[in-house]
Amino acid sequence: MEYPSKLIENAVEEIAKLPGIGKKSALRLALHLLKQEKEDVRELSESLVSLREKTRYCKHCYNISDADTCGICASHKRDNSLVCVVEDTRDVMAIENTSQYFGLYHVLGGIISPIEGIGPGELTIEAFVKRVADSAGSISEIILALPSTMEGDTTAFYLSKKLKNLNVKITSIARGVPVGSELEYTDEITLGRSIMNRMKL
Repeated sequence: MEYPSKLIENAVEEIAKLPGIGKKSALRLALHLLKQEKEDVRELSESLVSLREKTRYCKHCYNISDADTCGICASHKRDNSLVCVVEDTRDVMAIENTSQYFGLYHVLGGIISPIEGIGPGELTIEAFVKRVADSAGSISEIILALPSTMEGDTTAFYLSKKLKNLNVKITSIARGVPVGSELEYTDEITLGRSIMNRMKL
């Protein structure tokens, strides 16, 4: 692709590094920014720099936070005996949006994936095991809300092994047929798990 300006080319190259954005979309965004007021573009760039330089991770649960302790961990309204283990911050946001869970969280920062070179040492697993061990029994249940994939199952198995001697109940979120879906279009693994984990009416 030929660019009329080296500045446009550089901007497109950088924007295209974002996930899900190709060169054409990046060019469209770059040209859009050119039409905006300079102050608006400056505010955008400053907010992105601040995002990268000032964002912290909660020292308790490793969720993205503006302070050393995130709002969820600091809240007196949360149930401290429940901890939901998730892959990343997006999962915390998804669960919070249900308004059905009132415990705490622990963000692993990924899942075990040998293919991608991610082992237990790259995640916050050891920090979580220490957190549970240091809780003096105040944590009564750990909910594993990890992806329903081979990597997610591997991570859940590894975590359960690390936690088995800490006298805490370990559960997993239910997996089954989504509401509103047809059985004929449901994959065999999901349908099989739904039958195995059937509930009484």
